[in-house]
Amino acid sequence: MTTTVPRVSRRHGVGFWLVAYTFAVTMAFSAAPAPLYVLYQAKEGFGPFTVTLVFAAYAVGVLVSLFLAGHISDWAGRRRVLVPAVLVNVLAAVLFLSWTSVPALLVARFVSGISVGMLTATATAHLTELHLAARPGASRTKADLVATAANLGGIGLGPLIAGLLAQYAGDPLHVPYLVFQALMLFGALAVSLVPETVEPVERVRYRPQRVTVPRAARGRFFAAGAAALAEFAVFGLFTSLAPGFVSGTLHQSSHALAGFVSFAVFGSAALAQILLARVPLRTQLRAGFALLLTGIVVVTVAVWAPSLWLFLLGGVLAGGGAGAAFKGGISIVLSIAAPESRGEALAGLFLAAYVGLTVPVLALGFATQFVPVRVALLGFAVLLAVILVAVARSVTEGTTRE
Repeated sequence: MTTTVPRVSRRHGVGFWLVAYTFAVTMAFSAAPAPLYVLYQAKEGFGPFTVTLVFAAYAVGVLVSLFLAGHISDWAGRRRVLVPAVLVNVLAAVLFLSWTSVPALLVARFVSGISVGMLTATATAHLTELHLAARPGASRTKADLVATAANLGGIGLGPLIAGLLAQYAGDPLHVPYLVFQALMLFGALAVSLVPETVEPVERVRYRPQRVTVPRAARGRFFAAGAAALAEFAVFGLFTSLAPGFVSGTLHQSSHALAGFVSFAVFGSAALAQILLARVPLRTQLRAGFALLLTGIVVVTVAVWAPSLWLFLLGGVLAGGGAGAAFKGGISIVLSIAAPESRGEALAGLFLAAYVGLTVPVLALGFATQFVPVRVALLGFAVLLAVILVAVARSVTEGTTRE
């Protein structure tokens, strides 16, 4: 892969924001079904474990796509991957609009995951390169912040918008998907006009994803990956089982409230990234881990209580901590990866993150078939706490204000 050194122009600055918009709305659509799962449950007659299976189908799609296509933009070009990625999610919206059965939901979520796996590392790398082209010599801070805010902030906006549309616009299993289809189609058109930042290599022997980082930095890279796994496990909880907990255990049937719970978690993640953007990376990571651990404890207490307000508070704390720590992880990976393998290294980090989005939440859903929800969540919380404590020192070691 050859990263081009284009003539500085306003096109790169404008392109930066167009890619950020497209990244955000596509990630928003990926989480939009969260507050709608209770409607599918009522219509098709399935339980919480099936919700985790539907959610897992999405995460498996992300993992497969990251492994097979997450790195292709390093030699094919960023736009050649981003535009198809968005259009694949438009196809997922068509599937949601056409069928509501469990098999259809599994396929639609898997297809959506394929799109996100193509999108995440590619959009993050493209934003970094557009920013550096528009502002030569500038710090990566703005690009890192916008990329992670578009990713996590988009995921938070999706359930909020879908929940509000479901509550107040009518036809809740169709209108949200039509709105997001329009937003994504505009994004695909916008990205097709953005400057390319990678000179495509026409003849490359294809190989699946591999992670390429300097040998001396591998320990820190894998520690960042383990932390990302734990961070995204918390996000997975709030986009799969949490809406059902709100409607079932807490007896709150509002679709808008279910969407707001997810929004609060991911919105706090984006806000934490903004508030901590200028602090030293070591401080950012430590604050993130502390908030995340505290939030996990509060959420667990809220389930045992049970209390909606404690649940929301715990979600906000955990989301803020996960957002800050994940942004720090991206900064670490970008700092240790060579420019020619930036997409591969980021795809490796997202692979770890989406394993966290899948495996712990699926295990939690499975455990609820045999033990009470609060007992299963307690085990979930202990597992995440052990992972975070084990890797915190390795992740923060050697960090500077990057």
